[in-house]
Amino acid sequence: MTRGLSLWLDALRVWATLVVVISHVAYPRFTRGDYNLVRDLNLGSDSVIVFFVISGMVIAYAASRDKALSTYSFNRLTRLLSVLLPALLLTFVFDRIGQSIGPEAYETFYNPAPLGELLLRGLTMSNEWSLFDRIRLGTNGPLWSLSYEAAYYVIFGAAVFLTGARRVAVVFLLLVAFGPRVLLLMPAWLMGVALWTWVASGGTDRLSLRRAQLYAVGGPLLYLICQAARVPDLLAFHTGAVLDPLDYRRLLDFSDEFLWNGMIGAMAAVHIMGMARLLRGYQHDSARLRWWAGASFSIYVTHYPALHLIDAVFPQDSLARDGLLLLGSITVGLIFAAIFERRIAWLRSALLGLHESLGLRGKQNTPT
Repeated sequence: MTRGLSLWLDALRVWATLVVVISHVAYPRFTRGDYNLVRDLNLGSDSVIVFFVISGMVIAYAASRDKALSTYSFNRLTRLLSVLLPALLLTFVFDRIGQSIGPEAYETFYNPAPLGELLLRGLTMSNEWSLFDRIRLGTNGPLWSLSYEAAYYVIFGAAVFLTGARRVAVVFLLLVAFGPRVLLLMPAWLMGVALWTWVASGGTDRLSLRRAQLYAVGGPLLYLICQAARVPDLLAFHTGAVLDPLDYRRLLDFSDEFLWNGMIGAMAAVHIMGMARLLRGYQHDSARLRWWAGASFSIYVTHYPALHLIDAVFPQDSLARDGLLLLGSITVGLIFAAIFERRIAWLRSALLGLHESLGLRGKQNTPT
């Protein structure tokens, strides 16, 4: 992966994270409905699909580097759990404190699950899988996307690293276990995988500069045209008509716009194709952008319980409070990242050192 492409993916990741936070701040229960345009355009959910495309691309790249299922599994688990465990604990603490101060802030979109259930469902990332009943993890609704991503990691790992009949059987069982809701958004993630395959095979060298410019601009431009033409509403209408008399939104939940989400995935992939070619020879770096990208995961998994806590502590509506909701929730994520997310290399090194130590000890204790 070239430096230019890596930098652009980080820029997209930061942008998508901030859009998600802004879209949640725009909920009427937080900011009176003054920013309903953000909610009406559903920009937060659309940004999650951009995350999925980037994720598919990065995970495909990582799998080619890891080369073994054990290494792939270790890297994926440590990446997720090193942030998810403290995020779940923070969610539980923030929710309990906020509820004791301002219970009215927790009247909706809050599931007072006990800590044990919160950790069990959260750490297994199974709260959206078809084998289990869906639950909200406290106030931390955005964690739904981790259930989807974790499922994609597992399916992809099995497909890449297993062989023969075992691969077919395991992938089939995984597809059944994760269920149709999760699988409906997987095409966007697989577009990221296909995108990395294209890059790794020299696709950027085969793409002309003129076409790259068209792709880079055309993806976002087509998104704006579709929004102006109300394509998401049209696709939602037809989805509802096909599934009538069932309530398709309740049935599909976070996958209720899967047709539109697939289009977003394609538009994002086309845009990244163009940028990969345009930035092919780019050698500069940006420490500031890398720093923000290194906190994007933390901001995503902590901002929603932070919003509810701020709402409970400062219930009086004002423009200053709107700013506090936005900047305060982001600040919580930045502090969280400094403590947890940015220490992933240290954690992995410590775990590998512990594994080697225990392995050596086990060999020493084995009778000769």
